[in-house]
Amino acid sequence: MNIPFNILKPLYETLQDEMNTAVQRVLASGWYILGPEVEAFEQAFAEYHGLPYAVGVANGTDAIELALRACGIGAGDEVITLSHTAFATVNAVERAGATPVMVDIDPVTYTISPAAVEAAITPRTKAIVPVHIYGQPADLDALQVLCERHHLLLIEDCAQAHGARYRGRLVGTFGAVASFSFYPTKNLGAFGDGGAVITRDPQIAAKLKSLRNYGQTAKYHHEEWGMNSRLDEMQAAILGVKLVHLDSHNATRQALASVYDRGLSNVTIPVIGANAQSVYHLYVVRHPQRDALMSALKNKGIGTAIHYPIPNHVQPACAHLGYSAGSLPATEQAAREILSLPLYIGLSPSEVEEVCAVISHEAGLLV
Repeated sequence: MNIPFNILKPLYETLQDEMNTAVQRVLASGWYILGPEVEAFEQAFAEYHGLPYAVGVANGTDAIELALRACGIGAGDEVITLSHTAFATVNAVERAGATPVMVDIDPVTYTISPAAVEAAITPRTKAIVPVHIYGQPADLDALQVLCERHHLLLIEDCAQAHGARYRGRLVGTFGAVASFSFYPTKNLGAFGDGGAVITRDPQIAAKLKSLRNYGQTAKYHHEEWGMNSRLDEMQAAILGVKLVHLDSHNATRQALASVYDRGLSNVTIPVIGANAQSVYHLYVVRHPQRDALMSALKNKGIGTAIHYPIPNHVQPACAHLGYSAGSLPATEQAAREILSLPLYIGLSPSEVEEVCAVISHEAGLLV
């Protein structure tokens, strides 16, 4: 058996003609930065979400930082987020000049715990940044209530949840702004780095466009300190092709996840929260002897990964924030037990069934 954790080539092969046409169009245009391809993708991405504005940026980390800065969040402000996420989320809060306040997760869904968020709110808190982890929406009902009660901004990190829905509505449309990553492994991935921020606020959109381009408001006119964070034409053209197929690709991922749900035993399968529709950026199971199971699967030719093995609050870079081992127990226990299984466009249902059989057998031996 040889089933890798993830491969990207099959998806390209299904869209090869469309992608090659888009790439050739960009190469022939002679325009490679902030041109018509970026404008077309921004418009299409905004329309997909039913919002008026999308601003393309260089990557998902910049997207979070720029979203915070465009909302006026910076030095002296606290931003509540979770530890159980890619380091990029916390890193972006620091880069914006604010202080990340990391809280624990719901141990069942792995999304941010609204109760933990409420307990962490102080007079310095300015925003909540939930991450729709693994493609599953956070508890947006509870988070919106907290934001309204305490006059906080809701800034959604949708890096893993392109096309996911909560109460039938696309994530990214609940907060003041939402950030996205187009890293190649994402449900909507480029062939390099890329990101975007969406909003319904024209002032925030204008601020984002200025900040991504050195704080420039007109050519050679710089009103403030910005950064170089521009989505390039090539990536925008590729993303424009893939956006058309996003919902069908997500449906494929959901179908494969259903095969896993039916076929797995002796491990804890994902639990999707109330009102949430996951797009399964990752299919994550749980087992108390995770490392032994991971090793057994590797020996059988099945690739796996861990998202994420070291919680952010105990990373050396976060030592100044004052957390220690034991600070966020649900997060730390999950980090010891979770395992991401193969799930990608090109993986067949029969291959998923083979993986299920091996996992169920090997996990049963470890019980």
